[in-house]
Parts: sequence; structure tokens; C-alpha cells
Amino acid sequence: MVKVTVNNKTIEVPQGTTILEACRAAGWPVPSLCYLKDINEIGACRVCVVEIPGMERLVTACNNVVKEGMTILTNSLKVREARKTNVSLILSQHDGHCPTCVRSGNCKLQTISYELGIDDSLYKQEIPVNRWPKDFPLLRYESKCIKCMRCVQICDKVQSLGIWDVAKTGSRTTVDVSLGRKIKEADCSLCGQCITHCPVGALRGREDKFDVFSWHAPLNDPEKITVVQVAPAVRAAWGEALGIPREEATPGRLAAVLKMLGFDYVFDTNFGADLTIMEEASEFLKRIGDGKTHRYPMFTSCCPGWVRFLKSQYPDMVEDLSTAKSPQQMQGAVTKSYFAKKIGVDASKIFSISIMPCLAKKAEAAIPSINDGEGGRDVDLVMTTRELVRQIRSMNIDVKSLPEEPFDSPLGTGTGAAVIFGVTGGVMEAALRSCYYMATGENPDPDVFYDVRGVDGWRESVFDIQGTPIRVAVASGLGNARKLIRALRQGEVSYDFVEIMACPGGCVGGGGQPIHDGCELAAVRGQNLYGLDKKAVLRFSHENPEVQAAYQEYLGAPMSEEAHRLLHTDHNAWELPMTPWPDKDVQLVPRASERE
Repeated sequence: MVKVTVNNKTIEVPQGTTILEACRAAGWPVPSLCYLKDINEIGACRVCVVEIPGMERLVTACNNVVKEGMTILTNSLKVREARKTNVSLILSQHDGHCPTCVRSGNCKLQTISYELGIDDSLYKQEIPVNRWPKDFPLLRYESKCIKCMRCVQICDKVQSLGIWDVAKTGSRTTVDVSLGRKIKEADCSLCGQCITHCPVGALRGREDKFDVFSWHAPLNDPEKITVVQVAPAVRAAWGEALGIPREEATPGRLAAVLKMLGFDYVFDTNFGADLTIMEEASEFLKRIGDGKTHRYPMFTSCCPGWVRFLKSQYPDMVEDLSTAKSPQQMQGAVTKSYFAKKIGVDASKIFSISIMPCLAKKAEAAIPSINDGEGGRDVDLVMTTRELVRQIRSMNIDVKSLPEEPFDSPLGTGTGAAVIFGVTGGVMEAALRSCYYMATGENPDPDVFYDVRGVDGWRESVFDIQGTPIRVAVASGLGNARKLIRALRQGEVSYDFVEIMACPGGCVGGGGQPIHDGCELAAVRGQNLYGLDKKAVLRFSHENPEVQAAYQEYLGAPMSEEAHRLLHTDHNAWELPMTPWPDKDVQLVPRASERE
């Protein structure tokens, strides 16, 4: 332990503790802009400076450790003036038109400027000009960038893609797409982690809600039938930004809000998740029973960020992806075929909207080859959880006073297995529950596959299904996915079935979820979903009565010709920019077909 004094308060902290952590422990928190623990500890913003008596220069608290007997001053005149100067310099190159910024009220720079009492610009403003394609799902505003480097570090250290890098020099220094590329030329997975870790509004998702709620939008067109679906992970987070406790932000209250927003039909993507399990589990059982030797396992295909990653980084492994569409796309396809016939309308009259915790879903819905319904795009428009929250706020809805309402039928019933799709390991667990039933004719204990749960980035286990050991692995975060794939390619590990989610913690930590600067809430939100699963009346996808009806009335059976037409896709039918491949540290072994 080390004894230090912070503003006349003496405390003991473990050796190696940073000054920032020591000050927080002493009850004197130090402000910071660029700091992310274990990810970005570079002192770039210079806002966390403190004074150490006897030292001429101020010291950054985030990347310097305490020493025995150290005295720290966090609020001396010298410190406060330095912070004010540093923040004023940042503001001189920052578009400070806060009222129209998506991060207004939830912006670290705004908060610190207010706390420092900066009420006027001390320096001449030179705001950079924005040059960015407005149709790309991820938008960057150079005029708001504060060069904190968080996006660079998240993409490098956590997601292993290196999309961002420092560009230019001197006062013109900024952050831009690496290797001199345009964003549409880069192998971006659209995970959105750079957005959720940006302390200001320099990075954001494309705003599409105006195409739903504006005067001439489908919601106000009497000729259009608007159908909205809401993903499992959204229910675990939507209430956070509205100040609603988790126990009050229930799925039923979410359904009530969506109906108040004016949608004609409000469906639950849990239906699409159960449908996905029926197809993916059947595909997996067929694969392990085909008598063939597969060099790589079957990978889940629910996460479009992961699919983009695999296509750009390891394109030779795309054929090992499950051909099953994601729940969003299955729900969209069924909406514009089965549901359209159920209500007796032409599918072209249906406008299909999804609310997702994910930015990559916007790109997924636009893939030309993924649309197999009967009315244009299966999912016409995708909104994020943040977009939904902003719309609720704009309409001044008193959410807490709304009585709960059920989702509409016939695409509104979901099981506990579907709910846990939103958390890492949930897809695997849901699939194994139904795989066991399909193989044995009996339901297992729904919690027997508990080993795939957890927040560790890479987990593995073996489960016995009718005497056959099934080796499975789960990974979340693309950096962990890369480690797993490298181990597979080098023959260090071997699995039958692998689930990967692009975002750490799964969809609950998605790039479209509410932002709480410096807080990682994926684990908390995941527990919320597990709680909903535990309380669910139905906990197996194959027991969903509306899914059973869809097969009986329209699809036939899992993996049938009609099911394959509507619910499966060819991942090789569209292209994505690729980086130089293969990885230099990977020894490629030809497939059997290539050797022949």
C-alpha cells in the first residue's frame, strides 16, 4: 500500500494506482475527456492535470501512478486555470452548436465546460469543414472531433480493425479513416463501438427516423400499413435514457409506447429469433449428421457486424456461416409474405420498420440479395434504440403512466430462448435447447447450457446430445473473434458450433444503444434479459405457437423449400471492401477440395 495526500486528505491505495483513481478514492474526482480505463490512458486532452508541490509542471492524472508520501492538489488556482485553458483550446476547433447536437445533455465536453465556468470563447474559432457521405450508416463530424483518440483505441484494441488513425499534423491534426481510405472503401464492421465511446457528437449513427415520422412519411400515409418490430436487446436499455427504472421499462410498456407513436402493427423480433433457431438448429443438426469432415465449425449468422468482419478479414470462411438470416430479416421476410396474406393486402402496401440496438442492421437491411419477401425490401427502414428514445422525447410521452399492452399477433409471440438472443451466448444457448429436443424428442432443463453464459470474451464448452459430444464456443467483441479464428486456422482448437457477436457483451452493448460515458452496461442489461427468460412461460423456440402456426400454414417445415427461399441467404452474393489478406501470422492450410 502507498500513503498519499489529496487536498489535505491522507489515504492509502495499492501500489501502482493511478493518480486519477487515487483522487477518486479520496472523494476528489478529477475530470477527464479522453480517458478510458485500460484502453485510452494517454493524457491527450490534458484536462485531468493535477499539481504535485515541488514539481514545476502539472501532471496528467490518468497515466501517472502515485508514490509513497505524494501530495496531490486537484483544485489549485494553477490547476483550474490550466484546465480552463486546455478546454478553451479544444473548444476553439469544436462546433459548439449544442442545441442541435445528438449528444446535447449527454456530452462530456459540454459538462466539463460548464463545470469549469467557461462562458465565452477565449480563442478565435477555426472549425473544420465536414466532408463525409451522408448515406453511410456511420457518420463522422470533423467539426466536433476533439482528437481524444478514443475511437482509434477502441477500434484497435477491442475490435482489432484499425479503421481510425491520426491524420495531418500541427493544428490541423485530426482523426480520419486509416490508410488514406474513404469510409466506404474501408473494412468497417459498423459495430458502432467508436460511437458509444466517443465523448462528444463527433461520431453518430445515420438518423433515419425522419423517414418514418415526417409529414410525408409512411406513418402519415393512409395507403401504407406500418409494421414495426423491436429487438430483444432494446427492451433491456430503452428506459435508461428516459430515466425509467428497469423494472418499469417492461416489454409491455415498450409495446404501448410504440402503439402510441402511431404504428399500425407492433411486433416482437423475438418471433423472428425463434424462427431463426428453428432454421439454424435444423441446419446445424443436418451438418453434423452429413458424414462429412468440416475443417471449420458452423458459425452463427445473426450478427451483421460479425458477418461483415468475416467477409472482409477471412473471406474463405464465409461458406461456414449458417445460411440462416438474422431475426430482423426473417421477421421482415415473413411480414411481407405470410403476414401480408393473413391480412389480405398486397405486400407493397406494407412499410416494415425495425428498432435495433445495432448500426450494422441499417446496412444489412440494404443488402440487395437478402430481400426475398414480396414487396421490395423486407425491412424498409432501421432505427436504433437512441433514435427511438429521441422520438419518444419529442412527443412528450409520459411513459411511466402508460398501461402495459401486448404485442400484436401473429408475429408478436416470443419465448425466453428468443429474449436471450440479445446477450452474448444467448443464441448458442437457445439453439442448443432446440437442438436437444430435435435430436431426442425431449426438452432438456432450459438452464443446462449455463456454461455458455458470462462476460468473458471467449468461452467454450462441450455438451452431450444423445451420446454425441458437441464442442461449442462463444465470443463477443471482434478482437476476441479474431483470436478465436486464428486459433482455429492454426489448429490449436476445434469446435462444432460457434457463436460470435461483434459488440462486447452482445447486442445489449450494441452501437445503437443509449450512451453512458465511461460506463459499460452490457452485463447489467444481459442479466435483465436472463431474468425475462427465467420468468417466461415458454422457454424453447420450438414451443412458440405462432412459429408453429407459420410453419403449418405457410412455410411447411424448417429447411423446406419455402423456408429456404424466405429465411436463408447467400452470404457470397454481395461484396464488401477487404484489407490485405490473409494475416501475416497465419499459416493457411488448403481445404480438401483445394488440395484435390
